[in-house]
Amino acid sequence: MLRYISWLIIAVLILPIAGGMILIIPPAFGYLPLLGGDAISLEPWQRLWHTPGISRSIGVSFGTGLATTALALIVVFAFLATFSPTRFDRWVNRSMSPLLSVPHAAAAFGFAFLIAPSGLLLRGFSPWLTGFERPPDIMVVNDPFGLSLIAGLAIKEIPFLLLVSLAALPQLNAQQKVMLARSLGYHPRIAWLKVVAPGLYRLVRLPVYAVLAFATSTVDVAMILGPNLPSTLSVQVVQWFNDPDLSYRFLAAAGALLQLLVTGMTLVTWWALELTVARLFHAWIRRGGRRGGDRLIRVTGRSGMVMAISLSGLGLLALFVNSVAGFWRFPSSWPANFTLSHWLAALPTIERPLVTTLVVAGLAASIAMLLVLAALEQEQEQQQNKPATRALCLLYLPLLIPQVGFLSGITVLSEMAGYGPSLLVVVWGHLLFVLPYIYLTLSESYRQLDPRWAWIARSLGSSQAGIFWRIRVPLLLRPMLMAFALGVAISASQYLPTQLLGGGRIVTITTEAVALSSGGDRRLIGVWGLVQAMVPLLGFLFAMLIPKLLWRRRKGMQGA
Repeated sequence: MLRYISWLIIAVLILPIAGGMILIIPPAFGYLPLLGGDAISLEPWQRLWHTPGISRSIGVSFGTGLATTALALIVVFAFLATFSPTRFDRWVNRSMSPLLSVPHAAAAFGFAFLIAPSGLLLRGFSPWLTGFERPPDIMVVNDPFGLSLIAGLAIKEIPFLLLVSLAALPQLNAQQKVMLARSLGYHPRIAWLKVVAPGLYRLVRLPVYAVLAFATSTVDVAMILGPNLPSTLSVQVVQWFNDPDLSYRFLAAAGALLQLLVTGMTLVTWWALELTVARLFHAWIRRGGRRGGDRLIRVTGRSGMVMAISLSGLGLLALFVNSVAGFWRFPSSWPANFTLSHWLAALPTIERPLVTTLVVAGLAASIAMLLVLAALEQEQEQQQNKPATRALCLLYLPLLIPQVGFLSGITVLSEMAGYGPSLLVVVWGHLLFVLPYIYLTLSESYRQLDPRWAWIARSLGSSQAGIFWRIRVPLLLRPMLMAFALGVAISASQYLPTQLLGGGRIVTITTEAVALSSGGDRRLIGVWGLVQAMVPLLGFLFAMLIPKLLWRRRKGMQGA
């Protein structure tokens, strides 16, 4: 039975994406008989190119992807070059998982409340430093160049790239390489960049590409922080898709294909930059500099990481303060009074979306866990501890392709299969994104488990199922629960799959919170944003507490 599980996972990942991408091609060229498109034409593309501000939308999407990825990668690598087992570095490491669990929309709301002209940061420095008695007329959030969008995305992607890099580092024997370089007179940080960074980048290249694709095509974060007139290309595509005038479906399909081309062009540009940087890097290594730039690396890594963590934490504080704020006049740093009236008013409407969020996230994460555990068991049974690179690429496929590029096609596919917008279709859509993260989170822990435990169990007559339940589950309980919690967090943060596959009928915390971004009620946004952030945080909290409670009398199992 397990021998077919790999094919099942590939089918779950590839067939919907391939079908979705194929089904957006005909309407992109004017062919969709149900809506009166009986002949192939270039009219949708002509309408697309004549859309006001379309070139600017493409430019902002393209620039946002490159700038976000470069900024996050520079901060992470500069920090790792200075990483040492100090109290500060351990604190940074512990902070990453909670920050990673915060959904993108909640983090974007918190960042917006922080940097807005009447936000928490400017209030803290006014009027004693800035002299402002009223909010300045400056467009900080939703600026036309997407600077706030770049900053918000970079702050959110830094924890992801750092955790991926820390997981990959043990494969490189980094400490021994740095010690060897130091014996030749290189300063520690310069040594790390010259002997460890190239190998590490090769290991984390796919996650970097995933960040690049996401930043280029994000919808929910762009709706909150990105420019409005015109908005980013992905946001415009979603608006066209949701337009009550069904003729806009042709325009939306053409826009979805264009988004695929923009993301592909961004990936190709990044690949070209990789080649250029590699040549410059080799020239730098050949010059043999041993100390130059060491201080700059240290300042960039430490200050960038502190800023990312601080802004993320302050953003959550801003959400909380706004959710309980009463009268709050600028430039007062804190509200004149606090009240729970916003929470009491929102609670009746929160219950249903919250239950839907938990049901969808629970089902998607559970199905993904079953598939991943079955695949890893098959891998152990066949003694294949190093999966092929092609399989790894397939797992990243849903993360490398823009969501708007295939989700609109999947809606047509589900209708053709007789499944209209429903809870199960939404769960299926979430599974496309939950499955890769759970596999990539759990696979390394599974492979690193000492195989001698299984050998001893087999020598005592235990079956494969007995080894799984009596050996692997107890020893890997903590990684399994953390992977499940991450799956819940990923599902709870999905906006576009819920909106498109649910047809607006499946309402979750995320869809409601993003819908509120078009309004101006900060108190209500603070309530919904905080609830959205609490769902994955509670999941990670339970994942950490359950093993401690189960193994409280077994000290050696506390880390399991």
